Amino acid sequence: MRKSILKVSIRQIKAARALLNWSQEQLAHAAGISIPTIKRLEAQDGQLGGREETAMRILGSMRAAGIEFIDENGDGLGVRLKKPARK
Repeated sequence: MRKSILKVSIRQIKAARALLNWSQEQLAHAAGISIPTIKRLEAQDGQLGGREETAMRILGSMRAAGIEFIDENGDGLGVRLKKPARK
Protein backbone atom coordinates (compact mmCIF):
# COMPACT_ATOMS: atom_id res chain seq x y z
CA MET A 1 0.00 0.00 0.00
CA ARG A 2 1.34 3.37 -1.00
CA LYS A 3 1.57 6.21 1.50
CA SER A 4 -0.42 9.31 0.54
CA ILE A 5 1.39 12.60 0.57
CA LEU A 6 -0.18 15.70 2.11
CA LYS A 7 -3.73 14.46 1.41
CA VAL A 8 -3.78 15.93 -2.08
CA SER A 9 -5.69 13.88 -4.61
CA ILE A 10 -4.89 13.18 -8.22
CA ARG A 11 -8.19 14.88 -9.10
CA GLN A 12 -6.96 18.04 -7.34
CA ILE A 13 -3.74 17.90 -9.38
CA LYS A 14 -5.75 17.60 -12.61
CA ALA A 15 -8.09 20.42 -11.55
CA ALA A 16 -5.11 22.62 -10.68
CA ARG A 17 -3.58 21.96 -14.10
CA ALA A 18 -6.88 22.98 -15.69
CA LEU A 19 -7.01 26.23 -13.68
CA LEU A 20 -3.46 27.03 -14.77
CA ASN A 21 -4.17 25.88 -18.34
CA TRP A 22 -1.08 23.64 -18.07
CA SER A 23 -0.51 20.48 -20.06
CA GLN A 24 1.15 17.48 -18.46
CA GLU A 25 4.31 18.56 -20.25
CA GLN A 26 4.15 22.06 -18.76
CA LEU A 27 3.67 20.64 -15.25
CA ALA A 28 6.61 18.28 -15.76
CA HIS A 29 8.81 21.18 -16.87
CA ALA A 30 7.71 23.44 -13.99
CA ALA A 31 8.28 20.68 -11.43
CA GLY A 32 11.55 19.51 -12.97
CA ILE A 33 10.40 15.92 -13.39
CA SER A 34 9.79 13.66 -16.38
CA ILE A 35 6.63 13.65 -18.47
CA PRO A 36 6.22 9.86 -18.04
CA THR A 37 6.19 10.39 -14.26
CA ILE A 38 3.31 12.88 -14.53
CA LYS A 39 1.44 10.57 -16.90
CA ARG A 40 1.93 7.59 -14.56
CA LEU A 41 0.77 9.52 -11.48
CA GLU A 42 -2.27 10.98 -13.25
CA ALA A 43 -3.30 7.57 -14.60
CA GLN A 44 -4.15 6.59 -11.02
CA ASP A 45 -6.99 7.78 -8.82
CA GLY A 46 -7.01 8.55 -5.13
CA GLN A 47 -4.29 10.31 -3.18
CA LEU A 48 -1.10 11.60 -4.78
CA GLY A 49 1.44 8.87 -4.25
CA GLY A 50 4.91 8.14 -5.48
CA ARG A 51 8.13 9.45 -4.04
CA GLU A 52 7.78 12.26 -1.52
CA GLU A 53 10.37 14.40 -3.35
CA THR A 54 8.40 14.09 -6.61
CA ALA A 55 5.14 15.05 -4.93
CA MET A 56 6.78 18.03 -3.22
CA ARG A 57 8.10 19.25 -6.59
CA ILE A 58 4.66 18.96 -8.18
CA LEU A 59 2.90 20.70 -5.31
CA GLY A 60 5.62 23.35 -5.00
CA SER A 61 5.47 24.28 -8.68
CA MET A 62 1.68 24.54 -8.58
CA ARG A 63 1.69 26.61 -5.39
CA ALA A 64 4.32 28.93 -6.90
CA ALA A 65 1.96 29.44 -9.86
CA GLY A 66 -0.85 30.48 -7.48
CA ILE A 67 -2.68 27.24 -6.74
CA GLU A 68 -4.11 26.67 -3.28
CA PHE A 69 -5.11 23.13 -2.34
CA ILE A 70 -8.18 22.97 -0.08
CA ASP A 71 -8.41 20.18 2.48
CA GLU A 72 -11.49 18.10 3.14
CA ASN A 73 -13.58 20.27 5.46
CA GLY A 74 -16.97 18.65 5.27
CA ASP A 75 -17.68 20.19 1.88
CA GLY A 76 -15.11 18.17 -0.04
CA LEU A 77 -11.60 18.59 -1.38
CA GLY A 78 -10.88 21.46 -3.69
CA VAL A 79 -8.42 23.70 -5.44
CA ARG A 80 -8.45 27.38 -6.31
CA LEU A 81 -6.29 29.89 -8.10
CA LYS A 82 -5.27 32.77 -5.86
CA LYS A 83 -5.61 36.29 -7.12
CA PRO A 84 -2.28 37.81 -8.15
CA ALA A 85 -0.73 40.11 -5.58
CA ARG A 86 -1.34 43.78 -6.23
CA LYS A 87 1.69 45.91 -6.94
